[in-house]
Amino acid sequence: MWANTSPEGGVLILGMEDDGSISGCLRLSHNELNDREKAAYIYCPDSRVDSKRIPVINREGHEDFVLVFRTYYREDKVVCDSSGNAYSRVGDQKHKLTAEEIHELKIDKGQVDLEREPVLLTFPDDFRDDLIRTFIEGVKKYSGLTQPHTDVEILEHRRLGRMEGGRFVPNVACALLFSRDPNILFPGCSIRFLRYEGDTEETGSRYNVVKDVWLEGSITDLIIEITQVLRSQLREFSRLAEDGKFYTAPEYPAEAWHEAIVNACVHRSYGLKNMNIFVKMFDNRLVIESPGGFPPFVTPENIFNSHHPRNPQLMRAMFHLALVKCHNEGTRRMRDALQSASLPLPQFEQKEVAAGYMAVRVTIRNNRHQRKEWVDSDVTRLVSAEIARTLTQDETRVLNFISEHGSINVSECQRLLSHIRTWHSVKKVLMHLFESGILVYEHREDIERDPDACFKLPNGKARNGPGK
Repeated sequence: MWANTSPEGGVLILGMEDDGSISGCLRLSHNELNDREKAAYIYCPDSRVDSKRIPVINREGHEDFVLVFRTYYREDKVVCDSSGNAYSRVGDQKHKLTAEEIHELKIDKGQVDLEREPVLLTFPDDFRDDLIRTFIEGVKKYSGLTQPHTDVEILEHRRLGRMEGGRFVPNVACALLFSRDPNILFPGCSIRFLRYEGDTEETGSRYNVVKDVWLEGSITDLIIEITQVLRSQLREFSRLAEDGKFYTAPEYPAEAWHEAIVNACVHRSYGLKNMNIFVKMFDNRLVIESPGGFPPFVTPENIFNSHHPRNPQLMRAMFHLALVKCHNEGTRRMRDALQSASLPLPQFEQKEVAAGYMAVRVTIRNNRHQRKEWVDSDVTRLVSAEIARTLTQDETRVLNFISEHGSINVSECQRLLSHIRTWHSVKKVLMHLFESGILVYEHREDIERDPDACFKLPNGKARNGPGK
């Protein structure tokens, strides 16, 4: 059990009772002690166990000793006992692994090469020629191929299938990358995007999901489509710097969240066929959750310096699709992008999501303290969604500035919209919002250029800061 329980295995103490009292091992004979100390090697030979005798005072008050067995987690192999059974720790219980769970664990540990297992799809009828063409051109460009090669020869060379009886038999990696409908084989080859209102995930009558999107298709499609969804949901913030100019920055740097998405698609466990990737957006964080625990030898502590892909064929293929770099720098790029944006470092953790099943969760947080001086560009809280869709980018920035600061005059607007050259052109933007009934224009009509003239939102729509 302990040999299959990540990340550290466990400890067994012989001579300590369930209630914590010490019964000791001194009463055992020499042969009984030898049998117990050799138990791991006899009954579970693939386990890695250290044992030692620790002096104690037993519950009768006499000098005694206990036997302590330290069992190490094996990252490279599923450990079975001499009868062929395998166990793991689930909560505070011992769980006997089913044949399917053993197979999944072997995939995770690299004992079974799931990527190269053949699939019952017909090539090329069940595959997308456009994706294969992009891949083939990427291979030719990177490898500098000058001699003619067929598509099938290149696919076989890149370990995405093999020739059998004069026909090409694709494998799992090939299907996940290029098939027309990979969900036939892997129902969980999908991403579910959920946007929540607030910072918590509520259920029942307090259910707070405001956007729910299911995405299905090849890995390439999933990455492209979830990128589009996220871009549509992420906000931008503008601030007035000391130099009097306005600067705009996204809620999260694209390098960080895009790398987290790619990693989830490439390094997830496809042996968990029915489990999908989740992307959850809260007001204060973005969470990407992918099926399967950390790949062998990878931990939250060494993740910025580790390169041990769970699905190496997928990763190499995606390199030729220009979706990954394979330079062991993806997580470091996430870290550096977040640091440059003055945001917290990404948080990596492994969570049990079902009995015996793990998931890797990556959390990227925004900075609420920093947000106090930035203007949220989501104007749907100020005007109706119908009106919001008609606004230009300049008009959106003006409305949010007013929401943050209470009002705006033409000079302030000229600094905000620095790409508009003339004072009169800037005032036309403001007057259009006024004439559309979106803004209120406060000025003295008896003065041609009232220095106190300003534009405001109608009563009740201004606010004192983002999120309030």
